[in-house]
Amino acid sequence: MAAVAQETTVNLTINAVEIAVPKGELIVEAVKRLGLEIPVFCYHPRMKPVGMCRMCLVEVGFKQPDGSVRMMPKPQAACTLPASEGMVVLTDSEAVHRDRKGVLEFLLINHPLDCPVCDRGGECPLQNNTIFYGPGTSRFVEAKRNAHKAYPLSDYVTLDLERCIQCGRCVRFTEEISGDGELAFRFRGAQMQPSTFGLKNFDSKFSGNVIEICPVGALTNSKYRFRARPWDLQTSPAICTLCSNGCNVWMDWRVGQIMRINGRTHEGINEEWTCDLGKFGHDRFNADSRPTQVLIRNSDHLAPSNWGPAYKEIEAAFAKGGAKVAALAGGILSNEDSYLLQKLFRQTYMSANLDHRFTATLQKPEDRLESKLGIAQVQDSIASFESKCAVLIFGSSLADEEPILFLRVRKAWFNNGAKVIVAGSQATDADSFAHLVLRCKPGTESALANGLLSAAIESGNAKVPDATRKALAEFTPERVEALTGVSAASLREAASMMGPGAAVVTTHGLFNLDNAQGALEILGGLAMTTGASFNCCSREANHEGLVWMGVLPDRLPGGAAIPTSDRGLNTHEILDAAASGKLKALWLAGVDPFKAHPDRKKVEKALENVDFLVVQDCLDNEAIPYASVVLPMAAPAETEGSYVSMERRVQAFGPVLTPKGDAKPAWRVFADLILRATPQRPSFDAREIRAAIAEEAPAFAAAIDIADEGVMLG
Repeated sequence: MAAVAQETTVNLTINAVEIAVPKGELIVEAVKRLGLEIPVFCYHPRMKPVGMCRMCLVEVGFKQPDGSVRMMPKPQAACTLPASEGMVVLTDSEAVHRDRKGVLEFLLINHPLDCPVCDRGGECPLQNNTIFYGPGTSRFVEAKRNAHKAYPLSDYVTLDLERCIQCGRCVRFTEEISGDGELAFRFRGAQMQPSTFGLKNFDSKFSGNVIEICPVGALTNSKYRFRARPWDLQTSPAICTLCSNGCNVWMDWRVGQIMRINGRTHEGINEEWTCDLGKFGHDRFNADSRPTQVLIRNSDHLAPSNWGPAYKEIEAAFAKGGAKVAALAGGILSNEDSYLLQKLFRQTYMSANLDHRFTATLQKPEDRLESKLGIAQVQDSIASFESKCAVLIFGSSLADEEPILFLRVRKAWFNNGAKVIVAGSQATDADSFAHLVLRCKPGTESALANGLLSAAIESGNAKVPDATRKALAEFTPERVEALTGVSAASLREAASMMGPGAAVVTTHGLFNLDNAQGALEILGGLAMTTGASFNCCSREANHEGLVWMGVLPDRLPGGAAIPTSDRGLNTHEILDAAASGKLKALWLAGVDPFKAHPDRKKVEKALENVDFLVVQDCLDNEAIPYASVVLPMAAPAETEGSYVSMERRVQAFGPVLTPKGDAKPAWRVFADLILRATPQRPSFDAREIRAAIAEEAPAFAAAIDIADEGVMLG
């Protein structure tokens, strides 16, 4: 049996307390093991230490062979000093207190007295450190320097240069974490300032993070400025529902409105970062244009009404409608919403015409890789990408579609030297650090996938049956070069990197490409035959949950396939049936088909020709003018529910805000209609619904009670 690797530790003494810590651990982190804290400004645990602010100065010495301690002649920066054997550290000595006061006095020479009006006031590290460690009075009476105030770096970030202490956190974030390098220090000395190159717009998909990590309020949230003070806000833990990553966030709210979003630490998902869509996109739920009132069509216009008459209208149109009624759902629906929606249609309305997919290609159960190749379509967790030795990103812009996964892939490259290969017809953010960029002609992505597998077979890196080898014989690297424009040498180099410890990543955007199913199978085969992992990631907040809950024409909750003869209509077929008048009633639950579907004319024709249309949404929906009934839906933050992220992690959060106007949680509407049709004991909360889900899908049983970390589904 192989020996288990042991972590090397060293013994040191911190404030007369002996402790063993991992060798090389920074002193600023080592002291936390004793419940102590060293004040910092420039240091951030997720970025490389630079020792710029000197706030973390400590006294350091070393034990000598005779038992004495020889102290270093000058204080040391704890954020750059690694722990070593025999080290003695003093964090609370008179000299340390004097040094901290001196550093703070220096930083405050030109810092404006903005605390009463600064958005950072009340939660400012500079303010806190000054109170705890700074001098009681200032010796400086000279005039402070002046600089531009409230300078907009972008639509989201505002710079107040007078407050900047030049800690470099913002600059280092754009260099080390987001990788866009948008910020840099310009000039030197007293004129040094963080700025974009050429004074252009701060164009980053992750710019909101610099607001959170700025320790002094120099970088502020343009959307939040002067809307509230920290002590005015109520803060609740929440899950971002604007993409499929499932980021953990803090939702700050006041008088029934979301004021701001901050990152909440979850080491398995977003660490502590957010993308700009997640940080600033939740303002849409504050919009005055949101549906907040039940509307029923009266002749040629929608008139305000209430829930009772709306239920009667819906029952008359949908009751036992069978093949003549259908529902299309959006990824914003929770698991509880989705489960009761499919139950309402299958058991009450006797219809299997259910779908939530809006891509050009819609997979059947028998086309999924579980059936075709015996492998899951998602095999890796988000955090596991840090340890990959190579990542092939195929046909996707991860920074746009899976932003937090993008940060993990970049971290694997930046910290561990992972080789990143970007394959596709469009330029992406990952190109900037990719080892190889396989830029193909638009429409030739499937040929490119075949060429990669063919090159892997040619090199012996992929072991495949003879039938597969013959089928791919025409896709030699040289022929694929002629088809796609990607050089044969690049194909062979990319294929050579695939193997154990590598990963192939694409998204559901692949299903909008030509021959999508063929490309998916080839990419899955490339991963399987080379020993790499494969991931085809969903893009909407709860796409995976909608699959699990059976909001599909051919699958039941838990994933059981429905026999072909009993299957309902998929998205495209539902819209075609509505357009031709074969469908008498359609329900749009949390989806705007004009935004979701690639064929706008098809959507328009369908909504014009369907007899009865229900539009249920928490956002302004372009389909509302076509509606027979409009049902205001509670936003995710206004109801309790659970969501399944792209890595199949189930997370839940409770209601943060009160629903606007007459809005109801979607699951409650579906439960009401089920109850009206078939009297039974209703579900009273989300947990009861999850218990009901687990009865039909036993694999979901672990998600009845969901811990803070979430539950990974198999």
